[in-house]
Amino acid sequence: MRLIDLTLKELWHRKSQLISGLLAITLGIGVIVGIRSISVVSEKAVAVNLDNLGANILVLPQAASVDNYYSADIDAPTFPESYVEKVVTSSLPGVDNMSPKLTRRMKIGNENIVLTGVLPKSEIASKPIWQTGGFLGNQINASCAPTTDDQPTKYLDEKLQRKGIDTLAGYDCFVGSSVAKKLNLKEKSTLTITTEKFTVVRILPETGTVDDDRVFANLHSVQALLGTGEQISAIEIMGCCRAISDGLLGKLRNILPDTRITTIGQIVSTQIETNRLMDKISLVFLIIILFVGSISIGNYIWANVNERRKEIGILRMIGYHKRHIYYILILKAVIIGIVGGFAGFVLGTLSAFWLGPQFAGIHVNPIYSLLLVSIVISVSISIIGSIIPAYMAGKIEPFSNMQED
Repeated sequence: MRLIDLTLKELWHRKSQLISGLLAITLGIGVIVGIRSISVVSEKAVAVNLDNLGANILVLPQAASVDNYYSADIDAPTFPESYVEKVVTSSLPGVDNMSPKLTRRMKIGNENIVLTGVLPKSEIASKPIWQTGGFLGNQINASCAPTTDDQPTKYLDEKLQRKGIDTLAGYDCFVGSSVAKKLNLKEKSTLTITTEKFTVVRILPETGTVDDDRVFANLHSVQALLGTGEQISAIEIMGCCRAISDGLLGKLRNILPDTRITTIGQIVSTQIETNRLMDKISLVFLIIILFVGSISIGNYIWANVNERRKEIGILRMIGYHKRHIYYILILKAVIIGIVGGFAGFVLGTLSAFWLGPQFAGIHVNPIYSLLLVSIVISVSISIIGSIIPAYMAGKIEPFSNMQED
């Protein structure tokens, strides 16, 4: 009889031991797969939410103040608009959208407003709250979302890697909600700024930021109106949070050494720390499962060895070598590991599918790449747990165990 046939028959003969061994492996792997499945989807959800907050990196002239991130560009010194092209041509990974702007305080009648020149496609792409407030356009996907077995997200705009979703003619403008109330403006109204007349094409939704007090017009029209030439006061960048943690700010500073580059630390650190926490939780549970699972399988194999001492003695007497005993026990552990890994993957996936919406408010789909990982971990646990019992079984003397008790 072949050793593999002998192993399979022995496993089938002792079903209760087989079930108990499989249960320990299945539950352990199920926990790992369940946590990992939920954490991957959770990381993607966090990435989408943070990405939708908009730009998280601000490039300013060296002399500009950054006391208030959201208003640092107002009346700031200027630098060449060509700096945008420097970043674009550098092909830095993690730069998903750049929005150059020129901002100055203006007086219209008795009201003070902030005039901001923007490139509309880039600006609207960096303001998700504008999109939810009625701007038409395509869905913008998160850039920081982790991937499993799928390809990284690519944006449709090949140059800026993010899809622009609207246009703004030379003398059209968007008006913040506060400005619209102060000046009693409506869509299609005419707004005169110094000597030029602008058409209000959209009243922006209330954001609770300085954007409510701004009038947004085409950057090149504002440059001509203010006589600044091809100058800008800031560049807002939507940067991938993972890329920021990998040194994106330092790389940007190397490209634009005479500028001040800052980031919204809270937004970036929130995503980074959340992703790291998920990874640490998965690692902690993996270590626990490796320890507990190995002990469980080791106890099962050792109990099986003690029950089969006479059978092992008979095998040794009829010519089986120690390596054959090792082979039988290790093979048994591998079979248990493969079956337990597959069963654990199914159990963990089903658990994540049910628990995700219940406790985390996210929908979890199967991550099939975890199947191979589950089997590898399960087999490794089984083999580690069976090494010592197999070694001890190989030391059983052929004749000493054949005596009657």
